[in-house]
Amino acid sequence: IINMEKIKYGIIGAGTMAREHILNLSLIDEAEVVALSDPHEESLKQCQELLKSEVVCFKNHLDLIKENLVDVYIISSPNFTHIQILKDVIKTKKHILVEKPLCTKTKDCLEIEKLTKNYPSVFWTAMEYRYMPPVSKFIKEIHNKTIGDLKTLTIREHRFPFLKKVNDWNRFEKNTGGTLVEKCCHFFDLMRFIVKSEPVSVYASGGQDVNHLDEEYDGKKPDIIDNAYVIVNFENGSRSMLELCMFAENSEMQEELTATGNIGKIETSVPSNESGKTTSDVRIGMRDGKTKQESVSVDPKILEAGHHHGSTYYEHLAFINAVKNKLKPEVSLNDGLIAVAVGEAAETSIKLGRVVKLNEIIT
Repeated sequence: IINMEKIKYGIIGAGTMAREHILNLSLIDEAEVVALSDPHEESLKQCQELLKSEVVCFKNHLDLIKENLVDVYIISSPNFTHIQILKDVIKTKKHILVEKPLCTKTKDCLEIEKLTKNYPSVFWTAMEYRYMPPVSKFIKEIHNKTIGDLKTLTIREHRFPFLKKVNDWNRFEKNTGGTLVEKCCHFFDLMRFIVKSEPVSVYASGGQDVNHLDEEYDGKKPDIIDNAYVIVNFENGSRSMLELCMFAENSEMQEELTATGNIGKIETSVPSNESGKTTSDVRIGMRDGKTKQESVSVDPKILEAGHHHGSTYYEHLAFINAVKNKLKPEVSLNDGLIAVAVGEAAETSIKLGRVVKLNEIIT
């Protein structure tokens, strides 16, 4: 047996998502976290408590970069910091896994795209929803044409409000890009990946109707929407809709996905953490009357390592495979860019009360 040297990870931004990465990487033999950076002492401490081995901590990502300790940088810092951190990390030419959203604005994503032309290592935008086992099965069936030619796709997320973050950065659109960028770029990425076509226009209706209305920070009230309907039209004629509600705690299923083709329909759902469920059904109903149902389960140990129904673990396996075998990333910088652009188009559509074309956003 060849003893492969472990891939060394440095995590920039030691908050909630960093802890999820640490717990998942601890389940993978080929990976180890050796360094952390975050200006917030308490965040570093919480991450250190999860790590089995000694880890070097820095207050500033530039100090971490200077030490040249790692093979991979995970960027899980607040959204608005991504643009500058990416500019600094790109210079190292190391492998990068950057949390969604890639940046808060499409123009910043386009700048990073220019800076990474012919990038020699893996640059991967973290979109773990693709890797949720029931969603993976759902996607595979659609791509195998089980329901024929895909015509419509609906994603519904009913969940709890945004969590509290350090310095409450996630309460303001200027820091997050807005809810439909911050939260929903995942779903816009899923839509595009499933439909296998490019988005051309977006129409959205949404608002801030329940959450954070009585909160105030430095005299400013939060301005992030908490519910929306978003319709995305694709080049190939398919259309997709997102229904988001962030004041729907205690939903048994956090996400529900339905796709219809010309010969049938497929549906699945992802249990909320609170439900305690480890399995989901993927159900196929054909127009000729035939039905098929399959149960998809996730190892409880993997479920315990995060809040995304085991997907972070499977995403890391795919990322490591790309690093070791010099493969292209399964979720590219361009995937991250277009997901942000659709989110920005949706936020713009709500503000302007009209359909927004993608070429208005990607210029």
